[in-house]
Amino acid sequence: MDRQAVVNRHILLVDDDALLRRSLAFNLQQAGFRTSVAANAEDALAMARQDPPDLVILDIGLPGMDGLDALRHFQEHIGMPVIFLTAHRREFDQVLGLEMGADDYITKPFDLDVLLAHVKAVLRRSQSSPVSPPESAPLVVGDLTVDPTAHTVTLGGEQIDLPPREFDLLYALALEAGHVISADDLLARVWGAEYDGEPQVVYVHIRWLREKLEQDPHHPTRIITVRGVGYKLEPQGT
Repeated sequence: MDRQAVVNRHILLVDDDALLRRSLAFNLQQAGFRTSVAANAEDALAMARQDPPDLVILDIGLPGMDGLDALRHFQEHIGMPVIFLTAHRREFDQVLGLEMGADDYITKPFDLDVLLAHVKAVLRRSQSSPVSPPESAPLVVGDLTVDPTAHTVTLGGEQIDLPPREFDLLYALALEAGHVISADDLLARVWGAEYDGEPQVVYVHIRWLREKLEQDPHHPTRIITVRGVGYKLEPQGT
């Protein structure tokens, strides 16, 4: 993604550190992005509803509503990719961020060139639809219907709201319902080459899908793990 390609791409930066906000906003603008800033999640959500960004850079340790709660709101009510910023280096925080559905994760302090590379990679992934063609018939797997054109999921006639990445993962499974797909294949189809070698991304998103689609997520009957091989989607309710 060259400079011409990023022109007019809108980034919303949310951080309570005023110096970091000014510095990072300036550098993002110099790189060609249109940039908005907010000091807290509440203001950021209001701004995003008025002027939806293409990407949110979100500090995890915000005052008031923290970054994890804010991520839920961005995903459920607005729908856009999110990169987390955090001052913590613990692996726990990284796994937690992935479980919550963040698209990427940067630890402070960070090199500006590294951050820009992550921003451009996430924007590229969000622009492309690796598994969902623009004109495709709905996929019906038992009582589950996945419609890639309307970007909707219904389970037993009831609509289920899924963030974009979970939708793409479910669609990839539904395309080959009844067949096992390896975690590496799912990673390549849904997340792309930048996530090669990070199968934990698939594991945590499978867990979140099960929370929404299974009657008992701890004993799944719809999204099945085939140990040592991968995952498959089985029809239910037929």
